[in-house]
Amino acid sequence: MNAFSHHFSFEFRTGIRNKNFLMLFYLFPLGFYLMMAVIMVGINPPFLEVLIPAMVLFAVLAATMLGMPDPLVNARENGIFRSYKINGVPTTSILAIPALTITLHLTIVAAIITISAPLLFDAPAPENWLNYVLVFLVTVVACSGIGVLIGVISANTRAAILWSQLMFIPSVLLGGMMIPYSLLPAAAQKVSQIMPTTHAMNAFNSLAFGRTADFNPWASLVILLTSGIIAFALAIYLFSWDSKNTARRAHPALAALVLLPYILGILFL
Repeated sequence: MNAFSHHFSFEFRTGIRNKNFLMLFYLFPLGFYLMMAVIMVGINPPFLEVLIPAMVLFAVLAATMLGMPDPLVNARENGIFRSYKINGVPTTSILAIPALTITLHLTIVAAIITISAPLLFDAPAPENWLNYVLVFLVTVVACSGIGVLIGVISANTRAAILWSQLMFIPSVLLGGMMIPYSLLPAAAQKVSQIMPTTHAMNAFNSLAFGRTADFNPWASLVILLTSGIIAFALAIYLFSWDSKNTARRAHPALAALVLLPYILGILFL
């Protein structure tokens, strides 16, 4: 436990000193939040109603989908994981510590957005703070699980960028953040239900802000949490210590199982 805490403290302090890290985890989402609050609300005033959950989700996506995979791939390619293995660092710590570090940073960013939006832009604050925190944490678990899994299955940095963008861009455009789920065509609604942001926005709107849900918000939370658990389990199972070692326990395509809860949601919600 002492080694775990030292490792966590080291990762957190290293991230604070990293300019690229600060750009991606703080300046990028907070700058986008300010831009959307000024420009998007001016173009589309109803967007103010979802400003807080949408921008918190954008921060979560930026940190987990864009920020998590690349360091994992680089560490594997540079032989860092080999040294971890020699020193007895377990796989669970290697994957859990980045997720916990990102959760701490995201909590700070989410607090800044949540506190400042009502004061600066008169955005509605959450009505149920307990549910707001619950949905936020479950969403972080789901998205960080996918981010870790992308880092584990990606053969190189280019592949990690491709998979990250494949999740990030559709989630922003069709995940209920920019366009409400109810305004999407029926076919697009089905596609959007594969994305964690759709379920997160559904849960945020209903459970935290007291708005009408598009579908069962508690089912959305179960789907997010289940997907996150599956993602971390698959990441541990498919983890490779060395990029030069091509032998794997299973084919990386097994990672597609992370989408199973979302597909079941399409069928039953």
